Amino acid sequence: MFSAYPRPIILAHRGASAYAPENTLPAFELAIEHGADGIELDAKLSADGEVVVIHDEGVERTTDGQGRVSSLTLQQLQALDAGVTHSTEFHGLRIPTLLEVFEALGKRAIINIELTNYSTPYDPLVEKVCSLIKKHAIQDQILFSSFLARNLTKAARLLPDVPRGLLALPGWMGIWPRSFGFMFGDFQALHTHISDVDPQQVQRVHRIKRNIHVWTVNAIDDLQRLKEWEVDGIFTDDPRTAVATLRRPV
Repeated sequence: MFSAYPRPIILAHRGASAYAPENTLPAFELAIEHGADGIELDAKLSADGEVVVIHDEGVERTTDGQGRVSSLTLQQLQALDAGVTHSTEFHGLRIPTLLEVFEALGKRAIINIELTNYSTPYDPLVEKVCSLIKKHAIQDQILFSSFLARNLTKAARLLPDVPRGLLALPGWMGIWPRSFGFMFGDFQALHTHISDVDPQQVQRVHRIKRNIHVWTVNAIDDLQRLKEWEVDGIFTDDPRTAVATLRRPV
């Protein structure tokens, strides 16, 4: 998976979210400028069926608005200010669509798309995301992830050549996906929380010839330790520090 890249691959969590508002075009652009191999983003559907890039089910934490994403149209969502959580230079940013991200990044980076229809698991999110990927012919730079195995199963039917990573919640809530669910499922990677990874877990995943990607890793000591353990990828809010620590100064 993404064999042309050095290990561990560095994926900017919601973009360079330590420096710019998460899941916005400036955060994604900044991640590439900082040397990240790719970005991670969150996809869900607006009320009128457009694929938008935002993490939470509601808009309150990351914008100046209120309401559930699934209850707001694209026009309503993009009328909100997605830059209010940071300095004034970012004020006025919009919530991007997945299409806008594809158009802005082109083929410059890996794009990990987390399928986040957790409150609406039977909506057509997976189908719409796969259609956009096919339209832009960027299958070879996409990685799917989700806490919902059914999303990844559906994605496998529609785009069988795109790798899939099963997300596991930290602690006891993620025991099943980290063990039986992953070992016997059709996934190419385990996406596990930093609090649950150890050398034995890495070895178990590698033993069945799959990858392990760890979230969310920001501290230099953690970055160095995970490299020593030979994890395949890390998600970080701070790609500048990750690149400087793991690979090369930028």
